[in-house]
Amino acid sequence: MESSPLRFFRNLRRTGEIAAVFINHGFGDLVDRIGLAKYLNWGRRKLLKSKREYHSLTRGERIRLALETLGPTFVKFGQVLSTRPDLIPVDIVEELRNLQERVPPFPCEVAIHTVEHALKRPLSEAFAQFDRDCLASGSLGQVHAARLPNGRAVVVKIRRPRVIQEVERDVALMHELALLIQKRIPESEVFDPINLVRNFERTIHRELNFLREARSIQDFRRMFARDASLYVPEVFEDYCTEDVLVMEHIHGYRVDELQSIPSLRDHRHRIAKNGARIFMRQAFEFGLFHGDPHPGNFRILKDGSICLLDYGMVGTLDETTREQLVDIFVSIANNNFRKSSHTVLKIGQPLRAIDERQFLADYKDFVDSYYGLPLEKFDISRLLTDFVGLLATHRIRCPADLMLLIRALIHLDSVGRTIDPSFNLAEELIPYFRKLLRDRYHPGYIWERICREAEQMARTAREIPVEAATLLRKFNKDELGLKLNLTGLDYMVSELDRCSNRLVVGVIVASAILSSSLLVRSGAGNDWFSIPIYILSSLLGIWLIYGIFRSGRL
Repeated sequence: MESSPLRFFRNLRRTGEIAAVFINHGFGDLVDRIGLAKYLNWGRRKLLKSKREYHSLTRGERIRLALETLGPTFVKFGQVLSTRPDLIPVDIVEELRNLQERVPPFPCEVAIHTVEHALKRPLSEAFAQFDRDCLASGSLGQVHAARLPNGRAVVVKIRRPRVIQEVERDVALMHELALLIQKRIPESEVFDPINLVRNFERTIHRELNFLREARSIQDFRRMFARDASLYVPEVFEDYCTEDVLVMEHIHGYRVDELQSIPSLRDHRHRIAKNGARIFMRQAFEFGLFHGDPHPGNFRILKDGSICLLDYGMVGTLDETTREQLVDIFVSIANNNFRKSSHTVLKIGQPLRAIDERQFLADYKDFVDSYYGLPLEKFDISRLLTDFVGLLATHRIRCPADLMLLIRALIHLDSVGRTIDPSFNLAEELIPYFRKLLRDRYHPGYIWERICREAEQMARTAREIPVEAATLLRKFNKDELGLKLNLTGLDYMVSELDRCSNRLVVGVIVASAILSSSLLVRSGAGNDWFSIPIYILSSLLGIWLIYGIFRSGRL
């Protein structure tokens, strides 16, 4: 384990790298505003400047290239940002969707060592065959084909060495940068940088834990055990650790290959409809859905069933949120904009005071643009994009999993049209939501809901006396206190502290210059003593003036 001083200096060096990359990509003003320039020495800061080849690029392109230069953790962060068009400007979101992981595979010997260490046995005992060339490589790990002793063909997903340490270092620096940005750039509050980093940390730690991914695959396998339209790969638990995931090797067709497969060509519409139904069951029946259903994660098997790959990103929706989403979609279809607008405000978190009258007017325009359209002309991707744009306009932040669902639905619409150009996701979604709404009034569902709420009320009733007794005990012991959270106060204190320090230094420098000048002029002092003090004081004064000019706070 690294010693604390070594880790400190490594972080300093990494902070300097981050500052240099953003300066090179044309964000020197941002580096200066948040105070990162101090991590570069004076000479290097003067030599660094925006590279000419970036001058003609858009803001989004420069951000994407900067993140790719900074490596895997920042690429992953950019990919997470691309799911938040409710917070990030659309031009940047669109560009971040083009992020590419430029990470070479790590050596096979390292992969073998990781597997043997994780499984606590030699590779020859664990596998009858292990391909040295990897099938795929990413920022967090890589995949090798293998064969178990019983002959089963499997893929072995291996976590990249030292990726945990690199991610933890970069995430810690991201937290510091988010704090600096929120303190020193007041207008950044609308992007909520601190919560963005916090959500990213949660997401990437989930993806780094291959045991968690194995459990997610098993959950989906149980959920769809009786649904032949979705095949979930088998996971081999005895071979799975936090570093290694072993699962069944799936051989199937990509979604863009179906047109050329005679046995599947005539079944494309059914396959697309099955894909939509599978996803709706995941999200709205089970509340657990695949968070990244892009075309590369779909395989169509020979019998026409669908197989989803890569369960590292999984979203969850509680029952209340699922019901609210159904209400919104059905209300839009029925032109009941008042009811759905109130539901939107319940789901979202306003980042500023909302002008409800203006929001209602804008929301009515949004609903009117889709009401009355026949289902075959309903464009779900456009509807969702417009919906997110409306939230962004009124600075309403959605829960991260809800934004993940919206992105997944847009991916699903694209995949469906790739499988069958005549497919329309709205023709599957709206009738399904109406059925869910009708099911709420089924006597069995109502009785189940009453029982659940009665159980919750009984539990709360049992807890009230205990909580009341605890509160009274604290009151009697004078242990109750009022906690105030004054945002921005730390920054004000640090600025006052900096100003007072400069004032003290200025007074000392002025006194030294004045006293040494008097000594030189009177001839009473020793020139070998007074002249160096005079020169040193002058240099300190120049340094102080330079620092004030450089901070832009003269």
